[in-house]
Amino acid sequence: MAISTKNLLLEAQIGNYAVPAFNVHNLETAKAVLETAEELQSPVLLAATPGTIKYMGEEFLVGIMEASRKRYGIPFEVHLDHHENIDDIKRLVDAGVRSVMIDASHHPFEENVRIVKEVVDYASKRGAFVEAELGRLSGIEDDMSVDEKDAIYTNPQEAREFVERTGIDSLAVAIGTAHGLYKGEPKLDLDRLKEIRQVVDIPLVLHGGSGLPDELVQETIRMGICKVNIATELKNAFVANLKQHFVDHPEENDPRKYFKEAISGLKQVAADKIAMCQSAQKA
Repeated sequence: MAISTKNLLLEAQIGNYAVPAFNVHNLETAKAVLETAEELQSPVLLAATPGTIKYMGEEFLVGIMEASRKRYGIPFEVHLDHHENIDDIKRLVDAGVRSVMIDASHHPFEENVRIVKEVVDYASKRGAFVEAELGRLSGIEDDMSVDEKDAIYTNPQEAREFVERTGIDSLAVAIGTAHGLYKGEPKLDLDRLKEIRQVVDIPLVLHGGSGLPDELVQETIRMGICKVNIATELKNAFVANLKQHFVDHPEENDPRKYFKEAISGLKQVAADKIAMCQSAQKA
């Protein structure tokens, strides 16, 4: 069921929950997330990085998106995650994608503003939602790697100016989360998040949701986070179950059978994260 990401996040903001954004990579993972979300009646976003789209092909992504809108009765949207190429974004928006993240956070502030505003100006005329990031998370996302020493936390006053000048619909904040799994106990700068919330009224996004304790994520939701990104834990569960299936059934050669086992692990993680985001029964 098609519904704008903007409406999804605004409803979450009012309802004090977050919409989970699950990174998917193929038909199997997309179906697993949507089936779980439908069972639990949770709104969700299917996030696709540039690497995922390169792997799947733009036509297949759009095809899965259009077929899923007819098949599933929950509010969801396909969301471009951490895209940096403006031409790619424009082409996908023209193809029907209505939710995008332009990531220019590695550029200086003024260049970040310029790039993001160009995307907003193009996307908004076509009814598409735009997320952008201010500050940088450490870790690995797709083909991008950021060392801990290069991570930059979001400045609250810059955040207010950034939102005002770009016209974005949501802001991804850097408050100590990381892409991938955490090496030690994650420590988030909740005071910084509180300051950002005081000067920015659009929905806030938490990247790096894999590996965070549920209670910590729920504290950020109470402080204004409306969307939580989850990727690594999904991949790990999928692969772990797939490997175990071949250990137990080394003779197996039917993907309809071994993918079933892999998907079961992914669906359990999706269900756990929906519970963490408190989005069940919010569809």
